[in-house]
Amino acid sequence: MDPARAQLLATEPVHALRVGLVVPISGLLGLIGPAAINCAALATAELNAAGGVLGRPVELVLVDGGRPAAAVAGEVGSLVRTGAVHAVVGLHASDVRVAVARAIGAAVPYVYTPPYEGGERSPGVYLAGETPGSQLRPVLRWLAGQGRARRWFLLGNDYVWPRRVHEAARRYLAEVGATVAGERYVDRGAVDPQPLLDRLVASRVDAVLLTLIGRDLVLFNRAFAGSQLAQRVLRLCPALEENGLLGAGGDTTGELYASMGYFATVLTEPGLAFGASYARRFGVHAPVPGGHSESCYEGVRLLAALAERAGTLATAAMDAVADGTTLYGARGLLSVRGRHLLAPTYLARADGLDLDVVASF
Repeated sequence: MDPARAQLLATEPVHALRVGLVVPISGLLGLIGPAAINCAALATAELNAAGGVLGRPVELVLVDGGRPAAAVAGEVGSLVRTGAVHAVVGLHASDVRVAVARAIGAAVPYVYTPPYEGGERSPGVYLAGETPGSQLRPVLRWLAGQGRARRWFLLGNDYVWPRRVHEAARRYLAEVGATVAGERYVDRGAVDPQPLLDRLVASRVDAVLLTLIGRDLVLFNRAFAGSQLAQRVLRLCPALEENGLLGAGGDTTGELYASMGYFATVLTEPGLAFGASYARRFGVHAPVPGGHSESCYEGVRLLAALAERAGTLATAAMDAVADGTTLYGARGLLSVRGRHLLAPTYLARADGLDLDVVASF
């Protein structure tokens, strides 16, 4: 989308607060795009019904975040430089985040919503998702406490998020006396399940940490469920949400787990209210608002909360007041510390087409 076209999306070009919504609508992660767009649109509608942000109506400008990092960053940077967008909310891979943050250069606020590897400190960047310390460490301790999963294999795509998550996982597994029997990285979009399954058999593991993403995770889980490993090897996926499980055709092994900050089966009052609002707006047959897509809802709301507290969209002012900022989202009342949104982590087990929560941390 070129900047001239982006400007045409605003019904009130001077007055509207235009937010670049960078989500994957193509590529490996494209399956999460429709629900993510819906969730961001729901948050925008709710904000506008309450008067907008800083007295301005909010409008979304869609950018395809499923393309290579340089292409996404180039488009976002152009939109920012021309004033076509005044802020950015993004759900996409970590290498895209690094490139986008560099392209923006703190000229506008940037809310990055999915779980990520931690360590992001760029000015004007705010994080809504979990880091390994909250998403994996308590989960691995819980699984160890169940007397399960002592010998692990780490399998992921070959880019920054899986590599950094694996580094953290090795430390956490050592803390609970578990061992890492092997590790493998696969180029994105190049997963061939059978050789990977053979490697797992040869490694004699009882658990796998899967940091594959999107379609690669779908293909591998589908093949795994039909393999000899299915009933005896546990899988833990920190990037699996409902749409990925649906893509894999569900799972009935009883050994597929996911750890995320939100699942559609979280039966809290805020979670149920969010689900009801989503269904009213988009219908009961709309794409499931899983953990990744729900993060776009809270990402838009986090941007609004930071801007209202600072009284401006200037990133220096927002950085100064970020700590202690609160918002109410699908996960209840949340607060910001170190420009990261603090929230619970849930562990869910696949049961057919559902991810049923079995523990929270």
